[in-house]
Amino acid sequence: MMVEHDYDVLIIGGSYAGLSAALQLARSLRRVLVIDAGQPCNRQTPHSHGFLTRDGQAPSALRAVAREQLGQYPTVELLTGNVVTAGPVAGGFGVTAELAAGAERATFTGRKVLLATGIRDVMPDLPGFAECWGRSVLHCPYCHGYEVHSQPLGILANGETGYEMATLLQQWTSRLTVYTNGPSTLTSDQRQLLDQLRIAVVEQPVAAIDHTDGMLTALRFTDGTCVHPTALFSRVPFRHHTDLAAQLGCALTENGLIQATEFGQTNVAGVFAAGDITNPFRQVALAVANGSKAVAWMNRDMIAEDIRRCTQPAGTMV
Repeated sequence: MMVEHDYDVLIIGGSYAGLSAALQLARSLRRVLVIDAGQPCNRQTPHSHGFLTRDGQAPSALRAVAREQLGQYPTVELLTGNVVTAGPVAGGFGVTAELAAGAERATFTGRKVLLATGIRDVMPDLPGFAECWGRSVLHCPYCHGYEVHSQPLGILANGETGYEMATLLQQWTSRLTVYTNGPSTLTSDQRQLLDQLRIAVVEQPVAAIDHTDGMLTALRFTDGTCVHPTALFSRVPFRHHTDLAAQLGCALTENGLIQATEFGQTNVAGVFAAGDITNPFRQVALAVANGSKAVAWMNRDMIAEDIRRCTQPAGTMV
């Protein structure tokens, strides 16, 4: 017996991976619901780089164009809200979402689920850090290094992370300093190589990042002294926006990302994942590619399921 669902695919998260998946599914004549909470991790980043033909555009502008273009496909529905529960139902999955503050919850069902919820960066308790994040405190030289190349740059990190970032960033500038924010935990071999690369290491504790509208003006130490790098590079821990992966039983990597194949398959049949929630390389182009590749496998699965239904003897339960 064929089970009818509201949609073929429920997409949780409507940023680059989710919208890319929705576009390919729409072009495959699939009924798609995208539910998005509107909290992308790059929402305060002024410019996105590295996406062919759209280099330098605002991330919000890219999302707006994508949503506008999806509007021409009648099988796609875009909703704003938070999905709070997700689990299996007969022949697929059901989700419950809060679509507006104070509104009653709505339930939707679909044959497949795509988790594209992204991640939430956890800011350190350092004045000015959160305000500068994505603007002058940066996470990725491939995304932002060109705009500050050859200028005095800092790395706010220690130990293995500081060392790895320093050896990477010296490609973009010879004026590089590692700020360990306290006693260095670099090994003697790491410190020796940084010395050879003429990368200074400063161990003074940091008091604050002074800035104007998110643009760094000074890195201020606890003794009152300041330095003036153009930008800082740093890494922060992350959290999932929701516990939906756990609700659905998805396995995680040792780094806390959803474990997924190249085509977005998780360990749970019918549940796919794409974008930053599966991949540490946080770039728009890669998120778009993740979403498209997941669709290829999802659609293949649904075609195979439909063919099996058509070839089953009459009265057979499938």
